[in-house]
Amino acid sequence: MRTLVWLLRALVFFTLFAFALNNGHEAVVRWFFGHEWRAPQVIIVLVAFAAGAAFGVLAMVPAWWRHRRAAQRAEPAQASPTPAPDAPATPYAAHQDGV
Repeated sequence: MRTLVWLLRALVFFTLFAFALNNGHEAVVRWFFGHEWRAPQVIIVLVAFAAGAAFGVLAMVPAWWRHRRAAQRAEPAQASPTPAPDAPATPYAAHQDGV
């Protein structure tokens, strides 16, 4: 199974690598007021992906903080040990009919 996973990872890597080699021509991103950025297309796609991933992580931070605070508040209440029930006289593996 590990070999299959590594082969799949290699396939994805080489597919993306071939994409990068095939799209190495220069592209232009036009900003406001006549500013523009010229770079290889694959770099522009990589920057857009990284910016989207960073934005997604930053958008989730407040929810993570809320869940963490809620878990920390709930933890002391659950930390009190509950007494274990007494062990039965007959083990569970033994059947009542003696079989």
